Amino acid sequence: MAHDMTADGNEHPDVARYRAAAHGEARPDTLSAAFLRDLMHECGADDCGFVTVGNPAIADQQAWIGALLPGARSLVSFVCRMNRDTVRTSVRSVANEEFHQTYDEVNIIARKAVRRLEEMGIGAVNPAAAFPMEAQAYPAGMRVISHKPIAEAAGLGKMGLHRNVIHPRFGSFILLGTIVIDREIDTLSTALDYAPCLDCKLCVAACPVEAIGMDGSFNFSACYTHNYREFMGGFVDWVHQLVDSEDAEDYDRRVTPGESVSMWQSLSFKPGYKAAYCLSVCPAGSDVLGPFIEDRVEYRKRILDPLLAKPETVYVLKGSDAEESVPRRLKSKQTKIVDYNIPSDNPFGFLFGLTLTFQRRKARGVEATLALTISDHGPLAATVRVHGNRMEVEFKPPETPDAALTLDWKTLQAIFRDDVPLAAAIAEHGATLTGDIAAAEAIRNCFPIYRAAA
Repeated sequence: MAHDMTADGNEHPDVARYRAAAHGEARPDTLSAAFLRDLMHECGADDCGFVTVGNPAIADQQAWIGALLPGARSLVSFVCRMNRDTVRTSVRSVANEEFHQTYDEVNIIARKAVRRLEEMGIGAVNPAAAFPMEAQAYPAGMRVISHKPIAEAAGLGKMGLHRNVIHPRFGSFILLGTIVIDREIDTLSTALDYAPCLDCKLCVAACPVEAIGMDGSFNFSACYTHNYREFMGGFVDWVHQLVDSEDAEDYDRRVTPGESVSMWQSLSFKPGYKAAYCLSVCPAGSDVLGPFIEDRVEYRKRILDPLLAKPETVYVLKGSDAEESVPRRLKSKQTKIVDYNIPSDNPFGFLFGLTLTFQRRKARGVEATLALTISDHGPLAATVRVHGNRMEVEFKPPETPDAALTLDWKTLQAIFRDDVPLAAAIAEHGATLTGDIAAAEAIRNCFPIYRAAA
């Protein structure tokens, strides 16, 4: 009681007013889904769904959710529609502004809803729809919450080949938000029992770097290198170009005036996606599919062809599938080789990173297993296996490898990142190899060179 008193021993005025007010109304332990749905629509959301924190589909997010709101019990997932033709246009500054405006709208809606809940005495938190994130943790653990699996669990859609959530009505032209609350919800949503994706493969055709495979595979490094050129890793590469330049003339040889101004624009007015064409061409969703179903040829001419014909620079890694395919497939576009800048300070992260840079086309016909022993970390045993145009990394030795390579951590990076040949690693860096060196080389050739020559 001592903290409720003023210096003269009387009850603090605010405390007195609080005690005098009527606080007999019980705060609900369970919220009505109907009430929450009305609230989200009033705040501006186009659709929403409800998930318990204990849903197995989001089990890997428990720690982040608990950090966001201790005592969190439920999640409200919601969507905001984007204007379709504004996203589809080949004038990407216009499309990017639609993304940014809608992201702002998502955050405003979430903030309004949280304010309403707070006024009712309900604990609630609205993490950002995209950025800002916990960027100091880059490259690992940046996210605050992963909206896509929550939206799927809440019945707001399923991810298509392009790795975007497709809403059953609005299609791919949505952005996602999530609100964390400390109450149970009386009626939870259920995941969709079908996939809205039409399996038309237009997203495969639209991607300038062929990041999306016909078989559903995904080349993360291709998408990250080009589409996210002015985000994170691409920004780091630009900084490296800046500091490595001897003078202004050398900088201009490395970076064109248009690239410099584009980076300035991204720094000043939010980062611009270089493509996102996979989303632009998607015809899925009951509100969207009509023109595609009625005339597929005309749809392709109107939506897909302008994106493929657009003259632009496509950013690729040296030795990647995209470096080979873009000039052959898209005559209107020019390629520029850049560095891959997702750093890793340990072998575990680096070997996981290999799964992100694996090149499917380079792996055609390769069936090989490489045993790695990293001598100055444990030693650490690992297996890199390539088969069926896919690759796996396991942190244990294989039973029957085609080749076995023992080396230190620095030499491992040099081989897979800096293109040091295996023979040089053995002769000059102390690596030892047993078994079939051709099999080991075949595996190494399935990955691009991280660092382009200056």
